[in-house]
Amino acid sequence: MRSFQASGNPVNFLLPISGRRVACENCPLRPLSAFRDFSPAELSFISGFKTSEISVDAGSVILAEGSSSAHLYTLLSGWAFRFKVLDDGRRQILNYLLPGDLVGLQGSVIGEMDHSVEALSPAVLCVFQRDRLDELFCNHPGLGFDVTWLASREERMLDDHLLSVGRRTALERAAYLLAFLHERAVAVGLGQFSGFIPLTQQHVADTLGLSIVHTNKTLRKLANRGLIEWLGRSCRVLDPVELARVAGWDGPGERLRPLI
Repeated sequence: MRSFQASGNPVNFLLPISGRRVACENCPLRPLSAFRDFSPAELSFISGFKTSEISVDAGSVILAEGSSSAHLYTLLSGWAFRFKVLDDGRRQILNYLLPGDLVGLQGSVIGEMDHSVEALSPAVLCVFQRDRLDELFCNHPGLGFDVTWLASREERMLDDHLLSVGRRTALERAAYLLAFLHERAVAVGLGQFSGFIPLTQQHVADTLGLSIVHTNKTLRKLANRGLIEWLGRSCRVLDPVELARVAGWDGPGERLRPLI
């Protein structure tokens, strides 16, 4: 295990030793209750579909807007985020990626990426052959449905984010974002890290469309209510239920989700 240090509070992420491959049969995500199980045929295909793993440091660009990649990825451990940048350097964070999330599907289907992906923490990604995606859809319709479901889920999350940026107050936006990320982290087994989310206030500002000064004041209000604790380069969620109530958010309401 390596650790991501956040203001003196270590957050551990499982990384492969000496680049050794984690077999799909022994994937640490498969036993989690959030994910549906593979059939034997699906597991056999996915095991052959996967070619390797890559480890990246926090701040590494995994995929760049306008680029094409021969690969598709699943986040095995760690955090990442999708974003777009305007010509003058202003950044909009679109969504966050956690273990089990598919990375680079847009580039695999359209041909090039319309956004960039950056590691928020040290991360490990499973690497898949993009040119076998057609085989997945043709020979394993269940997995093909799973890929479509993941794309639909992403669209639903973006709908919620757009609602937040467009209509929620600054306080509601911040509460929603932190409740949303906390619930997603717990679902994929990161709950044992006591609610730590590896965010800076700049990440929050770039997600919510607020200035860094407004973001700081807003987060301070949540901290003063005892809902969060800000630790410099990470945030600890203390009361996710109250955060969701402040945001007027009912939670994800997801069924068992697929894992590619």
